[in-house]
Amino acid sequence: MNKSTRSMVIWWVVIAGIVVLGIYQLFNRRDPVYQLATSDFHKYITSDPKVFGGYLTLDEEWIEGRFHENSIENVEARILQNVPRQEWETHLPPNWKGEFRASRDPIDDYNIQAKLDEAGIRYNVEPPSKFPQGLLIFGTTIVPLLIFLGLMIFLSRQMQGSGNRALSFGKSRARLHSETQTKITFEDVAGVDEAKEALAEVIQFLKTPKKFERLGGRIPKGVLLMGPPGTGKTMLAKAVAGEADVPFYSISGSDFVEMFVGVGASRVRDLFELGKKNAPCIIFIDELDAVGRHRGAGIGGGHDEREQTLNQLLVEMQGFEDVSGVILIAATNRPDVLDPALLRPGRFDRQIVVDLPDVRGREAILTVHTKSPYKIADDVDLEILAKATPGFSGADLENMTNEAALLAARSDKPEIDMMCFDEAKDRVIMGPERRSLVISDEERRITAYHEAGHALMLHFVPESDPNYKCTIVPRGRALGVTAMLPLEERHNMSKKRLLAHIIFALGGRVAEEIIFGEQTTGAQNDFEQATSLARRMVTQWGMSHLGPLTFGRRDEQVFLGKELGVHQDYSEETAIAIDKAVHDIVMECYKKARNILETNLEGLKLLADALLERETLVTEEIDEILGPRPQLPSRPIV
Repeated sequence: MNKSTRSMVIWWVVIAGIVVLGIYQLFNRRDPVYQLATSDFHKYITSDPKVFGGYLTLDEEWIEGRFHENSIENVEARILQNVPRQEWETHLPPNWKGEFRASRDPIDDYNIQAKLDEAGIRYNVEPPSKFPQGLLIFGTTIVPLLIFLGLMIFLSRQMQGSGNRALSFGKSRARLHSETQTKITFEDVAGVDEAKEALAEVIQFLKTPKKFERLGGRIPKGVLLMGPPGTGKTMLAKAVAGEADVPFYSISGSDFVEMFVGVGASRVRDLFELGKKNAPCIIFIDELDAVGRHRGAGIGGGHDEREQTLNQLLVEMQGFEDVSGVILIAATNRPDVLDPALLRPGRFDRQIVVDLPDVRGREAILTVHTKSPYKIADDVDLEILAKATPGFSGADLENMTNEAALLAARSDKPEIDMMCFDEAKDRVIMGPERRSLVISDEERRITAYHEAGHALMLHFVPESDPNYKCTIVPRGRALGVTAMLPLEERHNMSKKRLLAHIIFALGGRVAEEIIFGEQTTGAQNDFEQATSLARRMVTQWGMSHLGPLTFGRRDEQVFLGKELGVHQDYSEETAIAIDKAVHDIVMECYKKARNILETNLEGLKLLADALLERETLVTEEIDEILGPRPQLPSRPIV
């Protein structure tokens, strides 16, 4: 039995003893009992035996019973007639209900039972106890004392030395990733080539520090990985440890702060002491923003426990320069709320952005995730999947691959084919299909024309991306979905492409108006997208007749870490002009969408009929119905 097991057993024994003692005291608790003198008891038997109610209980040492309810007041008066009022409670217990006990006279009560029979008083005789009275006294008095002394000795031994196991809540909770665990290397991380290149130097610092120190260079003390959730920041830190082949200690930022004052600072000190003892090593703090938020940003503005923890972290990192071979890596998806003292050179010398992968990065990530043990069919095109998943993080792509595997297994397929991946992508974005949803024929027909209107916009507006899929199968809250396939990764949008997106959003409502002559609520999300884009074109991107200006200052509250509102830094006349500019942009796109649909009305009907028949149409099927997609004319380079 190891030390931790023995300690656990001792603790359980102590707890069990306390519980048993508490239960014993609970079940042996008695109502207040008056200690009746033996002489008074004999007087009552002789002179007034009717004062007793119920049975009397006789054992070897005591006579116990209860006075009759009608006699309690008279008995109290007899007892207290010669006692001063201030001493009543010393003679009668509080809340007394008539119970009494009298000791038996070992010399002169040999005929007590005869006296009781003569007085007509009923009684019970308790048999002699088989349980030794000394052992009972030992169990109720000596044993609790021994348990208490044993607990004190145990705590004192636990608190001796540097281990201080009894107060281990002040120790670091960092977890060591041992060599027996699966080692992660840079080959297991894809889509973040620039971040891997920057971290490759960190590995060289750990392996050959003298190579950089010989020219006077200083090894970086800290590396901060910044990026959205799911982009692989934690995996990158593990890959650095795997490549460098050094101990890797990981801890979350929330593990530092507890309800006890000073625990966070104590854990920070212990963490850095641990790193110094095991150098060279890597210390990784995940979710640094949980402990590193801007000081003074609390609701009360006070110096709370979290700020003390941050102060200790700053002090330890500042004094870290004398220890070579220990590098601190931290990850956060909220670098904007971190305290500036953390980000200055000398603490986190390097700040590496781990952003969402582009189309090539997504393809590389899919290549990693589709390796063994997954069995991938030959028809799976990772390039198309990468293009169809803009905005997906590495975690999203891994989840999509797993969903595809589950779908293939559910359908008893020998391999994961392209259809499974396509369905998994839609599940991740919009949720599972809702084929059980009851939809009337009229509502289904409206949905088909609505989605056909969207698809027609993508097909006939050259600035739009081409169709990828159009379906009227309900998913999540949507009764139908029309998805586009980006031809290339874009980081800068032109005005024509933004207008094309607004035209695409309005296509569904316009199709409903042309075919049915009425309006439905199905275009709510389309209007939100169109209005948001138009307003940003006017207020942020300077794409209106108001000129190259921005309107509205956006402030963020550091503690909450989210945008609270937009301050109106312009006049009411300008606000009216902004609303008019937004309205003009949306209405202009509305007219263009109506013109396109009226010109291609036959194609709209054919597309809607095909959706009603097949429910889902892909790129080739849409092109077959509508004909070749018009190409965007090439622009001359000025």
